[in-house]
Amino acid sequence: MNGPGPESAGAAGTGPAVGGRRGEPPGTTGELPAPETAEPGPPAGEPARRFWSARRVPAALVALVLLGATGLLLYDVAAVRAGRPAMAWRRRLAHELAVRHLDDPWVLGAAAAALALGIWLLALAATPGLRAVLPMRRTAPGVRAGLDRSAAALVLRDRAMEVAGVQTVRMTVGRRRARARAVAHFRELAAVRGDLTTVLGAGLHGLGLTRGLRLTVDVRRPKGR
Repeated sequence: MNGPGPESAGAAGTGPAVGGRRGEPPGTTGELPAPETAEPGPPAGEPARRFWSARRVPAALVALVLLGATGLLLYDVAAVRAGRPAMAWRRRLAHELAVRHLDDPWVLGAAAAALALGIWLLALAATPGLRAVLPMRRTAPGVRAGLDRSAAALVLRDRAMEVAGVQTVRMTVGRRRARARAVAHFRELAAVRGDLTTVLGAGLHGLGLTRGLRLTVDVRRPKGR
């Protein structure tokens, strides 16, 4: 027969001290700052690698633009070879390129736009993407797993709601940091903060992420108290 858990024992020992600590103003976060704990990093020899995005939308857009521009240019060249006059847009473009100098604002603007587009495409090609997926530790060779940040936040929020005294929790998970903003309607803020730090630290370790996340816990009273 299982006995009472540590959370139930802690709640019974503390008691529902409605109103918080003696002398504590209502609606504040307390005097103690929210501690930060760091999870252990990945094992030696196992780098934290992110998942690469397929970049389907940018690739499709670039392919469509290049296909349309190339097809239009080839059609105009073939029409000129067949004895027809060139299209108005190509005659206008050739005239503008012939009369405008390199220091013209329109030429500089077009060059800057082309440079920005090229840098953006190079950044897409050189960066992994998929910032919302956190890589997990490998437990089998040849198998990689990832956890969505919103799913990780939901799991940690459910763990935090099990702590005695917690009324609501807002959990945010980033690539390097996890932050919990909790509202405690009874028990001392320091006790609730300590229990949340312990529970969420164990929850972060249980997620099995390759890179440990720094945990920040903020506990305050409900507004109007």
